[in-house]
Amino acid sequence: MTSLGHLVLYVSDMEPMLRFYRDVVGLHEVGRVHGGRVVALTGGRTHHELLLIEVGPAPGPLQGRRLGLYHTGWCIGDDDDDLREALLRAQNMEVRLVGTADHTVSHSLYLLDPDGNEVELYVDVPGIDWKDPSWLDEPIRGLRL
Repeated sequence: MTSLGHLVLYVSDMEPMLRFYRDVVGLHEVGRVHGGRVVALTGGRTHHELLLIEVGPAPGPLQGRRLGLYHTGWCIGDDDDDLREALLRAQNMEVRLVGTADHTVSHSLYLLDPDGNEVELYVDVPGIDWKDPSWLDEPIRGLRL
C-alpha cells in the first residue's frame, strides 16, 4: 500500500455537502454522474479523493464514543495562515467548529460537515520530523490561531 486512495460518503443532500467540501475543505469537482447524485472531488493528487453519493434523508452519524469512523483529516496547506483562512471560510458559511488541536507535528481544526460527520482540517508543523515517534508522547494542546 502506498497511500489512502479515496473516501466515499453517503450524503442526505448533495448541494450543502458539495459546498462544504468544495468551499471549506478546498476540494475541486471532477464531475457528476447519475443525474448529479454522485459527485467526485479531488485535491489534485489523484482522480478523486472523495466521492459523495446522495441517498436522501437518513439518521446522521452516531456521536460520541462509538465503533466506526471518528473523522476524516484533510491537509489543507503549509502553515497556520492556511488554517486561519479555512477557519474564516467555515465561519462565513456558519460551519460548526467543534475543536482545535496542537498535535506537535500538526495543527488542526475540527468541523462538522452538513450531515454531522467530523472533519479535521490540518497543516503539518514545519521542522518536526514525523518519522521520529517522540512527538506521539507530547500532550495534545488547544490551538490558538
